Amino acid sequence: MSKSKSWLRTLIELIEVFFNSAQQNNRGRTWHQHVVPYEEGWAVRREGNQRITSKHRKQSTAIRKAKSLARKYKADVIIHRASGGIRERISYGE
Repeated sequence: MSKSKSWLRTLIELIEVFFNSAQQNNRGRTWHQHVVPYEEGWAVRREGNQRITSKHRKQSTAIRKAKSLARKYKADVIIHRASGGIRERISYGE
């Protein structure tokens, strides 16, 4: 009987861990837009994506595109330096 209790208890603990981790990941992906150096120019990339959203020759053009996307989705724009560090963050969130 003690083996079945311990097995049942283990099963319950596993289910609790599963549901707790599912709740933590329920935040969903953000729509934050990063302006990053890319090849010979600049790119806009959604946070968490490997693929870029758009390519631009000038950083100012990339910033303009990122701002329009961030306004649409009430997100942030994170502007990076050519070295990769963060230069500025602009919030359009609520």
